[in-house]
Amino acid sequence: MSIKITPLFLGMSLLMCSWAAVADPPSPPIAEKRPVSSTLHGDTRVDDYAWLRHKTDPAVIAHLIAENDYAEAVMAHTKQLQATLYDEMLGRIKQTDLSVPYRDGPYFYYSRTVEGLDYPIYCRKRGSLEAAEEIILDVNELAKGHEYYRITSRAISPDHRYLAYAVDTIGYEAVSISIKDLTTGVTSEEVIKDAGPWGLVWANDSKTLFYTRTDETKRSNRIYRHPFGADSVHDVLVKREDDVKYGIGVSRTRSDEFIVISSSSPTTSEAWYVDASDPTAEFKSVAPRRQGVRYSVDHRRGPNGGWFYLVTDADNSPNFKLVAAPVTDPGPANWKVLIPHSREVFLTGVNVFADHMVLSERRGGYTSLRVHNFADGREHLVELPEAVSTVRGSTNVEYDTSTFRFTYTSLVTPNSVYDYDLESRDRTLMKQQEVLGGYDPDEYVTVRRYATATDGARIAISIVHRKGVASDGRNPCLLYGYGSYGASMDPSFSSNNLSLLDRGFVYAIAHVRGGSEMGRHWKEGGRMLNKRNTFTDFIAVAEYLIDEGYTNRERLAIKGGSAGGLLIGAVLNMRPDLFAAAHAAVPFVDVVNTMLDASIPLTTGEYEEWGDPHDSTYYAYIKSYSPYDNVTAQDYPHILITAGLNDPRVHYWEPAKWLAKLRAAKTDDNQLILKTNMGAGHGGASGRYGRYEELAFEYAFIIDRVGIPSASTERGQE
Repeated sequence: MSIKITPLFLGMSLLMCSWAAVADPPSPPIAEKRPVSSTLHGDTRVDDYAWLRHKTDPAVIAHLIAENDYAEAVMAHTKQLQATLYDEMLGRIKQTDLSVPYRDGPYFYYSRTVEGLDYPIYCRKRGSLEAAEEIILDVNELAKGHEYYRITSRAISPDHRYLAYAVDTIGYEAVSISIKDLTTGVTSEEVIKDAGPWGLVWANDSKTLFYTRTDETKRSNRIYRHPFGADSVHDVLVKREDDVKYGIGVSRTRSDEFIVISSSSPTTSEAWYVDASDPTAEFKSVAPRRQGVRYSVDHRRGPNGGWFYLVTDADNSPNFKLVAAPVTDPGPANWKVLIPHSREVFLTGVNVFADHMVLSERRGGYTSLRVHNFADGREHLVELPEAVSTVRGSTNVEYDTSTFRFTYTSLVTPNSVYDYDLESRDRTLMKQQEVLGGYDPDEYVTVRRYATATDGARIAISIVHRKGVASDGRNPCLLYGYGSYGASMDPSFSSNNLSLLDRGFVYAIAHVRGGSEMGRHWKEGGRMLNKRNTFTDFIAVAEYLIDEGYTNRERLAIKGGSAGGLLIGAVLNMRPDLFAAAHAAVPFVDVVNTMLDASIPLTTGEYEEWGDPHDSTYYAYIKSYSPYDNVTAQDYPHILITAGLNDPRVHYWEPAKWLAKLRAAKTDDNQLILKTNMGAGHGGASGRYGRYEELAFEYAFIIDRVGIPSASTERGQE
């Protein structure tokens, strides 16, 4: 007789499966202390674990391997749970699948995946979707023999004959660029080595390629011009950014008229342009650099070159405004305001087409799209079915079109791609992510709630759980946060999260300051000398979830990655009593040491995000919250830390040092483990199956640590 496991039964049984402790837990690795002292601003600091920075030291690699072995040992009792989670996650996705084709000139481009293969296959069809398929790049074939393989950028030439693509084979974001002739199927022997991972742009001649290079700190600081067929050693340096606070990039306007180079810091930007049909001409400035002024550039065709459309915060417009400037003289003196600044609406971007433009905005903490008709000035908002949702533009390559493609999702609605008629307002659902296994969105509830911060600010929380979950304070909960760089953590669907929700979890996103959910002031309220707001906001959200009966301190787990890992590390030092478990992914936790070292990637470019600790004011403030510097002798919850050996953004030694210091200081017996991917970078495994394995391990840790104690386990009957 077979038994059907219903979601409710799953929530009652599998949740209780894996609390069982390891009978004889192994002893954790103990990192040797090798004190290094330094003095700055009259403050002497001792770093016992600085030696872990030396990647070439065999003792460092041996230590990381020992930590990995320890993590596997203490998690061995969850092996069956990990396998179950992996099967669940894989079982919900359509492994052989197709993206929505988009039109670009005479071709429809798309990608597809095949069951059993890790990587996408990029394809196209000429003229119609019924035409014969042409495979332009099979990443699975290219990745053979590589532990890690990632295509970071792709660009089709305007005549659709050539494909330029950038490849990273170790995760360190140092790429090589190859060019494939799509007519013959032959990839040129010429390879542009040591290029930057982002930004490949063809000129209109389909023979000239622009690309980036980085300096020794991985800062994108140069744009080069490459004539196809020539040796790259002779490539021409087009633009160089010497200010270490800035990074540089290159793009192409949708109108196909211009190539644009942009250089930006967190507070200031500048752009230059050249006619895409005259790529060897000198780039001209759109608007001179002004400290504290940012702008982005799009283009609309018209007489005398048309107009540049700039989204800018110039002239006291923190939520940005839209201005038009003639291409013949686009300086600030000639700016004409099209969309004025608003205190209530945050303008985040614009998509310009021949007869319309689509404005991306944030209203009341939610994303929205506003359509503007150039002919008569009429405007309307794209209607959305749910409030707690996310909408944003998708792939929109063509300029002369009245169709706008956007993606829509919520915590209960799978990712959906729509084609929207900008005139009739009719929409066509082109594809909704298929969730296998009988997913029913009506079985789940999503709401937005608000916590009150220490200074009275209202902190939004997006929440999802299964229907019928009681507000009795007994639910397990995973609370996620980020809160840096102005990045908004908008609610979106994850089929993987169903493995938590169907076990009775509440999943919540804390929209803390440092992001831009509520507008530009939200970002400013969580950066530089306001950074501690990010952490106290998150704590306020955790307290709200407990006070309102969503969970309790013994069932609340938290998660954040990269700068979100800084958030996790900080709140663990400040309020470890609030949480049962934490997952800090590639966490930026050694903030003082990193920001003092200009040789480390990203450091100088982030002086305007955290502050420069060479200044005594910022030194003292950063030190007051830096997780590594504030580890103390106290009880901490269960903590999983994940890292990548080749990570150029948060180097492996930050999580490794943090764990070593935590292990030496903490006064509890809770689990503290570090798992380092020894062949990957910031994003973990490059293949999709490897990513599911990593996620299954991480979710098993969370479920294991906040589950209900029970004699039954997913190891089977013992």
